[in-house]
Amino acid sequence: MIAFPHALSTEELIYQLQSDSAEGLNKTEVDERLGQYGLNSLSRKKPKGILRMFFEQFIDPIIFLLTAAMILAFVFGEWIEGYAVLAVILLTVLIGFFMEWQARKSVDALQKMALTKARVYRNGTLEIIQAQFLVPGDIIKLETGDVVPADARLIEAQSLGVKESILTGESNQINKSAEMLPKETSLTEQFNMVFNGTFVSRGNARAIVVTTGDKTSIGQISTLTQTAHKGRTPLEHKLNKLSHLLIWFTLALALLIIIAGYLQGKDLSLMIKTGIALAVAAIPEGLPVVATISLARGMLRLARQKVIIKKLESVQTLGETGIVCTDKTGTLTENTMAVQKVMLPERVVNFETKLEFSKDELFSQITAVAVLCNNVKNGEENAGGDTMEIALLDMARNTGYNIEEIRTNAPRIVEIPFDTELKRMATLHSINGKYLVCVKGAIESILDLCDTVLTDTGVHNLTDKSRWLSLVDQHAAVGLRLLAFANRELEERPTGEFLNNLTLLGVMAFLDPPREDVKEAIKTYRAAGIKVVMITGDHPATAKKIGEEIGLLDPENSEGLVIHSGSLPDFEKLTTVDESRLLNAVVFARMIPKQKLDLITFYQEQNIVVGMLGDGVNDAPALKKADIGIAMGIRGTEAAKEVADVILMDDKFTSTELAIRQGRNIFENVRQFVVFLMSCNLAEIIAVAAASFSSLPMPLLPLQILFLNMVTDIFPALALGMGKGNKDIMSQPPRDPDEPLMTKLLWKSTVIYSISITVAVIGITLYAYSYKNYSAAVANNMAFYTLILGQLFNVFNLPKRNTSFLKNEVTGNPYIWYAILISLLLVVFAYFIPVVNNVLNLVPLAFDEFAAIAVFSLLSLFLSQLAKRTGLTI
Repeated sequence: MIAFPHALSTEELIYQLQSDSAEGLNKTEVDERLGQYGLNSLSRKKPKGILRMFFEQFIDPIIFLLTAAMILAFVFGEWIEGYAVLAVILLTVLIGFFMEWQARKSVDALQKMALTKARVYRNGTLEIIQAQFLVPGDIIKLETGDVVPADARLIEAQSLGVKESILTGESNQINKSAEMLPKETSLTEQFNMVFNGTFVSRGNARAIVVTTGDKTSIGQISTLTQTAHKGRTPLEHKLNKLSHLLIWFTLALALLIIIAGYLQGKDLSLMIKTGIALAVAAIPEGLPVVATISLARGMLRLARQKVIIKKLESVQTLGETGIVCTDKTGTLTENTMAVQKVMLPERVVNFETKLEFSKDELFSQITAVAVLCNNVKNGEENAGGDTMEIALLDMARNTGYNIEEIRTNAPRIVEIPFDTELKRMATLHSINGKYLVCVKGAIESILDLCDTVLTDTGVHNLTDKSRWLSLVDQHAAVGLRLLAFANRELEERPTGEFLNNLTLLGVMAFLDPPREDVKEAIKTYRAAGIKVVMITGDHPATAKKIGEEIGLLDPENSEGLVIHSGSLPDFEKLTTVDESRLLNAVVFARMIPKQKLDLITFYQEQNIVVGMLGDGVNDAPALKKADIGIAMGIRGTEAAKEVADVILMDDKFTSTELAIRQGRNIFENVRQFVVFLMSCNLAEIIAVAAASFSSLPMPLLPLQILFLNMVTDIFPALALGMGKGNKDIMSQPPRDPDEPLMTKLLWKSTVIYSISITVAVIGITLYAYSYKNYSAAVANNMAFYTLILGQLFNVFNLPKRNTSFLKNEVTGNPYIWYAILISLLLVVFAYFIPVVNNVLNLVPLAFDEFAAIAVFSLLSLFLSQLAKRTGLTI
């Protein structure tokens, strides 16, 4: 790679890199250089090896406890129980290992879908490629909003400004030029260079790539990225806290059962084995696994719907979102501009049909400016350029003008790119030995440059600027956007400032209609208790009109709900009245980046989880600050996508509703699994405890408990984690971020479900042992099978009581039925296979005994449903 590229002329640099400023590199040269220099990507911290990932699964309190139980079993000579616990440990570790491996693969695959893009000249054609395939010598094109994809030396630059804070810490925009600099120039003063990771805030340029990958300036200081630690998700913290609570509870209860059974005269060895088995059964080793499955499946499900989640934890955070802040253009509206009318000084031209205007002098002049002061190429109206510039070419074409002819007759020689602060763009053209200045932009910006106006009777002094300014309010009030046009003829090419003494030609009004599906999405959000806030740089009247059309504002009652940025209070000195006003407002107009950031911060200080939709460079600070930053994948700038947590690949506002719905359902799936698991395990503990404190035979033997844990926990739990969720989830208010995983009502429901199952188990034990006088082995087997069926039936207790018992998210989940079928087949397998039934102490049962099992297991479901329908449970 070239040393000191800033100190070389562009010609020398291009020669040394064996490139071509117009044609770029060809495929053969690119392939050779990729082999020589490698991909243009920063070295990532080496991922954990497979063996390390596997052994790290053992570093967990749950595994420690299981290991202790296994060691105790071996110490007491209970080899079968010991090996059974070992099997549980290995199964838990293998599932955790497999899910971490799958989750890492899923995240890597999804992140590849959002890689930085670059515009590069290859074989004379401008292509858009993934930036990782850039090589030294590539000629790249940069435009406002782009992230610079590699270190490059400028060849030509038009009003180029770059933010380099990511590299230098300097927050101000750095103005760039292509002039050669001395060799000793420091990095911060290399104004003819652009650096990887910085972003273009103004203008456009062409540059030649000089360094890629780790050799770039940002690559040399990428240790921050390499050492970044990915912490646990909020959901994982809640699950771990719950797991530790259950571990201590289980240990205490197991010890109590051992002591109570021994005092009842039961075999100490049997009670110790039973205590160990209960501890193993009650430990929620599947909690982290199901959480990971739910999050990973949520990411993949959203990816299929063109919603890319860059971070696993973002899926769960989406479910807590209370406010969604959104841009207007292209998000709430179609972003397909069309010229609706042209307002000339003395008349208005409306566009309803295809008309011929080529003989109208005034219209011809304003059309010429619209075509010349425009960066969209003819014939590329769908190539993704600026929508208003596309609309201008469509208007010219539809009114009979030859775009190519206009541009050929007036070649461009200078361009002043659109400036977001000045809100205008200008070009200078050579025409018939003279020069033509063309300017377009916001009407207030253009009026400042004009002192004359062109009418049907000629050029006159511009004396009625106030009338033109009033057009903004009148047309913005009906949702139109306005663009003013001006020109000036010069005899000689200007050498200095030429944007003065312009002649106003007129104003064009554009319509960007609301998206048809947004209104319904707003209703869905409102029903879900989520507030939608429009934050836009547009005129307040325009924002208000669009807000009314999409249902965000009530036309009859919008007083105080629309706030102009100029009337915003000081966010550091807010009064109670100010806070109330900000919380009530739903539209914020003429907002600048700092104000967007302050507003997001204000919402967060109110303990509200905030989602932010944006697409531009000016949205990047707010996107990064928001709890969930959501960038547009199609028209979003690289700067926006770089800092966002979520990328909407279809740019649809309605996709955010899908993401929030998924986030809510994932949390509810995990909650259902936890309630199911704990109620089943608690039923086992209470049943064994009841037998330990009485003269009844043990309803469960150690190996039966371990088998039960595998059959009725794993498969139904995984099935619950894979459910699509409650279809009415978006009719509920947002979840409080501080709300625990298990609320008081959920704890109450868990206890009631477990007691219902316990009643059935103890009931059939009494029926078999005391009433029918069956042997202890038969009574044990009947209790064992009743507990299995009771726990499988328990899955149908999980839907909320306001839903139908027959038609809900559980009965509609096919994986539940697969899980129940697999579990039953395993029980049948255990019953008929001699080796297995011998280990589990299973004996043949008669038909009437199986009938009693069915009745008592259904009794557990009946008792739970009775409690649910009377309001005792969820």
